[in-house]
Amino acid sequence: MILGLRTAIYPVSDLAKAKDWYSLVLNTKPYFDQPFYVGFLVGGFELGLLPQGESSTAGAQPLWGVADIETAFKRLLNLGAESLEPVTDVGEGIKVAAVRDPFGNRFGIIQNPNFNLKEVK
Repeated sequence: MILGLRTAIYPVSDLAKAKDWYSLVLNTKPYFDQPFYVGFLVGGFELGLLPQGESSTAGAQPLWGVADIETAFKRLLNLGAESLEPVTDVGEGIKVAAVRDPFGNRFGIIQNPNFNLKEVK
């Protein structure tokens, strides 16, 4: 049985630069920091960086929750990301957007008023 999202892993070619950039994006330092993997805790889930990987906007597309998507999207762009998908209202109060991080990965965000953190297990 699938229990829910636990980790989203992003392959990167420069682990040190990726660690610095994601530390700024997430406003936190990694809780797990090794030459073979760097992990950040994000709202009970993990965002991982895998070195010597091939970055891409294809493949898995996790969406990371934000409270204010317009502000979060602008901040990502100011930190050096490039727009892939502008903020889009997909209905029922849900808004999504995506950027290409400086390492070539798709980084998706979502503002979802229906998400209930108390239901996360």
